Amino acid sequence: MSDALAARLRDEIRALGPIPFARFMEVALTDPDLGYYTRGAPRPAREGDFLTAPEMDPVFGLTLARQVDECWRLLGRPDPFVLREHGAGSGALASSIVDGLRADGSVLLDPGTAGAPPLRYEPVEIDAARRRELTVRLAATAPGVAVADPVPGLRMSGLVLANELVDALPVHRVVGRPGAPDGIAEVLVGWADDPAAPLGGRFVDVVADPSTPALAARLAAEGMVLADGQAAEVRLADAAWVAGVARDLERGHVLVIDYGAPAAELYDATRRPEGTLLAYSAHRALDDVYGDPGDRDLTAHVDITALEAAAAAAGLEVLGRTTQAAFLLACGLEEVLGRLRADPALTMERYLTLRSAVRRLLDPRLLGGFFVLALGRGLPAGGDRLRGLAGRRDA
Repeated sequence: MSDALAARLRDEIRALGPIPFARFMEVALTDPDLGYYTRGAPRPAREGDFLTAPEMDPVFGLTLARQVDECWRLLGRPDPFVLREHGAGSGALASSIVDGLRADGSVLLDPGTAGAPPLRYEPVEIDAARRRELTVRLAATAPGVAVADPVPGLRMSGLVLANELVDALPVHRVVGRPGAPDGIAEVLVGWADDPAAPLGGRFVDVVADPSTPALAARLAAEGMVLADGQAAEVRLADAAWVAGVARDLERGHVLVIDYGAPAAELYDATRRPEGTLLAYSAHRALDDVYGDPGDRDLTAHVDITALEAAAAAAGLEVLGRTTQAAFLLACGLEEVLGRLRADPALTMERYLTLRSAVRRLLDPRLLGGFFVLALGRGLPAGGDRLRGLAGRRDA
């Protein structure tokens, strides 16, 4: 399948000339027929290419359930309470959140005035096969909980979750050029013919003037100046994504969990002279971002400064930011862990898997170093005081 998608991209470049990497990345990941995230293959899984926290172990969702319940209470217990998950995948996070709510005795799962639980789960997932999988999974895990697609134009009260989603939004590649008018050039994707190569050629870097002034404007707004030859990524798609979230949220919270850094750290020439863009395949990080389009994940660190600015511009309040480790501990990870360990049905295999998962979730060099960004809109008094931010470590 990668050859077919590569040929499609090759033909586009031949017809239109070099394209921004953002276009290449968008097609490689989300092409309706051949994209990495649309083909029903096991992506975030042990047998896939990478492993997210929900797929690694249910303890992540079991702990996050406590924050979900609190968000509902802070809003005054609306019925329905919408839990909208962007990048829902197979439903691993949703099902473990439901299990956590049930274990904690949350009345969010009790029948409401309409005879059904207040919780309404709305998955946002571009892979139709995984969308069907999660529907079946939730029906078995949470009978009675409504599972439905978001209704365009219908404002919601609830919580929006995005776990490891923003890092997969398309990025432009840029390079510092102090003598250029905007101080940068853009690295476009071109095609070099080579009769001896597969498909008769290969994708190559083409350094050119920026394809849009928005790239320089983004860096300038953050006060960032790239060093000569410094490679970096600029993700313009984050603003559109946040605007879409804000458009649908009437009252409630947004939690974005991902890996990234504030602009001053992300664009530090000493720390990251080559940028952060990588491909992933079979749990290995690869520098070759052009190989096998559609068969490899493509990802770059999130610019937290840009994300917060986009949220504020869209009318969302930035409630705070912390690390994933601090967030989970503040939400009661140790209590959840104690409950799991006390279960007489706990096997040695399950114990070892759980212990390994918790170590990764708390290790600042691994998942524990991810950021958790909390946003809100239309919150009542005290609605900004989330338990997960109790140990906040804003940079």
